Amino acid sequence: MGILIGGLFGLALPKPLSLRTQIFFRSALGAFTIFFGLRLVWLSVNGTFLPASKQLFIAVLAITLGFWIGKLLHLQKISNRLGRHAGHLVASASTGAPRKSDDGFTACAILFCAAPLGWLGAVTDGLPPMESPSGYYWLLAVKAVMDGLAMTGFVKIFGWPSALSAFPVYAFLGGITFACQFYAKPFLTAHSLVDPVNAAAGLIACAIALMIFEVRRVELANFLPGLAVAPLLAWWLK
Repeated sequence: MGILIGGLFGLALPKPLSLRTQIFFRSALGAFTIFFGLRLVWLSVNGTFLPASKQLFIAVLAITLGFWIGKLLHLQKISNRLGRHAGHLVASASTGAPRKSDDGFTACAILFCAAPLGWLGAVTDGLPPMESPSGYYWLLAVKAVMDGLAMTGFVKIFGWPSALSAFPVYAFLGGITFACQFYAKPFLTAHSLVDPVNAAAGLIACAIALMIFEVRRVELANFLPGLAVAPLLAWWLK
């Protein structure tokens, strides 16, 4: 939905958003990412001191081990390769080089699907913490605003067909949420292993904010295996 709304705004705006406006939105989105990431950690580890400390330790250890698993699997290199391909399509269009009609659709679909915040949001929406049984969609909401703002610029470059990338993005992230909710959640809930996943996701979200604020470059894709490592560690350390 954010992509489609952003596309409509981009077509309606007479010129792209100013640099000052872009910086404002980037700062606000970075702050919201940290807030909702920390809130997710709080909901996941909330309790007495010792159990909460244990959950936090498991989350930190999980994303550390997950990072090295991600490096072994070259997840960040794969993500970078996809990003370079999408960036090449955008750069070619920006310089006025001949382009295919579906270049914008392809570039936007790759960029929006590959973003780690979308993966985190889809997982936490399908595996909400016990304190938020109706679903934790806040990270997806932040991602939707980010994508919408990006789309206001992409439609200026590629035209309205690029906004149709909203449909494969919805199908991809919705598929992750569906799989988590209907396949992973029953088992994880039965063994009280949902909260470790969310605690790890909240910490990774805070790392994403470092990229948004341009504090430092972080190999975000390499952290994603930590979401699978967290429940395994929690099971082992019971």
